Amino acid sequence: MGPIAPADLQAALGALRAGALVAFPTETVYGLGADARNPAAVRRIFAVKGRPTSHPVIVHLRSLGELSGWARQVPPAAERLAERFWPGPLTLVLPRSPDVDDSVTGGQDTVAVRVPGHPVAQQLLAAFGGGIAAPSANRYGRVSPTRAEHVREELGAAVQVVLDGGECPIGLESTIVAFQDGVARLLRPGRITAGEIRALLGAVQIGADAASPRVPGSTAAHYAPATPVEIVPADALEARSAALARAGRRVAVLARRAPQAALPAVTWIDATAQAERYGHDLYAHLRALDKSGCERILVQEVPQGDEWEAIRDRLHRAAVGAAAPGDTP
Repeated sequence: MGPIAPADLQAALGALRAGALVAFPTETVYGLGADARNPAAVRRIFAVKGRPTSHPVIVHLRSLGELSGWARQVPPAAERLAERFWPGPLTLVLPRSPDVDDSVTGGQDTVAVRVPGHPVAQQLLAAFGGGIAAPSANRYGRVSPTRAEHVREELGAAVQVVLDGGECPIGLESTIVAFQDGVARLLRPGRITAGEIRALLGAVQIGADAASPRVPGSTAAHYAPATPVEIVPADALEARSAALARAGRRVAVLARRAPQAALPAVTWIDATAQAERYGHDLYAHLRALDKSGCERILVQEVPQGDEWEAIRDRLHRAAVGAAAPGDTP
């Protein structure tokens, strides 16, 4: 997709300035955006998504140069990460500036910020001239949107403008790194891996502890289709599918290989065994299987290792969340 058409850009700017919501693509997923300096507009995001107000949202900025308006302190390690990975799929959680509203931070003393790399997001931010608060443009706890039509299907008229930037290049939410007493802590895995952060900083703590701030996508149930999801070892897929089919259950499978035998009652997606492509397609595949009329989605267990960590995180949360609802960009 090329640049935003002038009329579409003006419509988006008018909506943001009027306190309405605008969906726009980032390199990760589509965001549901509002003027981050307008608390009433930010609260509208929570109402549309059905998201608890205690959950912070990510403020999207045009460049590293705007960070000082949002964070009162930027540790040297955070600056190194920003210089290396921005624009890109990295969110930093930093001590907030005094004028950042509680609606953005979930009432915490930290703010989550990132500089997206998608050209449409960059064009919108440059024209708007301020921060845009934007979690993922979907109902809270459900599958994030990676195409404009996903946003329209799920949120409809609640979003005044949807900017269509095509499919999101990455398809999984950003890596989130917080800084506690100057120490980097990875709170959500994403395309930027723990190994890459460690190579730059020398050390990074993995996962939240008791002092960690709340961040998007950190609830046990998240990223979930409405259909229950079950994670299954590769060598058990056919047997589990057949057992459910014999019990009269309609089954769908998301695997990294073709089926070893004909399974006429089963919808089977043979996804790639390559991690980046699998991650790019994951949410579109889950949405397609959710619409297939099945009663259970079986997902082949994915490998260990840095490149699969974000995918593994999303699938495990989806397996919890499909049984009971709970979000994010």
